[in-house]
Amino acid sequence: MRGMRNIVQVIGIAAVVAAGASCGSVARQGSSPVFLVIDSMGGIRGGSASPIATAELLSDVITNVTSPAPCTPAIPCPTVFNDTGTITLRAPLKDVGTSITTLAPSTNNEVTVNRYRVEYTRTDGRNVQGVDVPFAWDGAVTGTIPAGGTLTTGFELVRHTAKEEAPLAQLRNSNNFISTITKVTFFGQDRVGNAVSVTGQIQITFGNFGDF
Repeated sequence: MRGMRNIVQVIGIAAVVAAGASCGSVARQGSSPVFLVIDSMGGIRGGSASPIATAELLSDVITNVTSPAPCTPAIPCPTVFNDTGTITLRAPLKDVGTSITTLAPSTNNEVTVNRYRVEYTRTDGRNVQGVDVPFAWDGAVTGTIPAGGTLTTGFELVRHTAKEEAPLAQLRNSNNFISTITKVTFFGQDRVGNAVSVTGQIQITFGNFGDF
């Protein structure tokens, strides 16, 4: 009986330690003194002669390239381009102090962004990945938001492979379009290891658009 009681005590201690570690991880997620803010986010159409970021992206699933050789206006080369995005981030303090005593961020409040996730959804509820919308995916991006400053960085918004898979590949020889609300979540850490994240959205319409 004494041996059994010792075993039960050991199991109980292990459970408490595991629960404490789990709670500590959960608490750490929201313990950063700063939060991420998206000042602006835009999409850039791949293969465009004028790569300008826009609030709504028209994503061309296939582009007829007329140069260089052997591509010509008479015999263009059907080409797949990825679409990119640009984002401006900042990391203000959660506690800005009072009107009498204001708080200023320090180097501990710098945030390094290291990855992001892209998810496509449709407003009609047809959201089966690989059938109705492209697959969600994770990407890597690295940049640091300085204390009190901003970070502007580029990232991939629509991959080449997405345009070669269903449902986008079927749009190459179709007059149909797929309109999505695309959610992009950026993840990072402040200098002391606290996790932070922020989510932005951009409208993307996929189709075989006219080339320019």
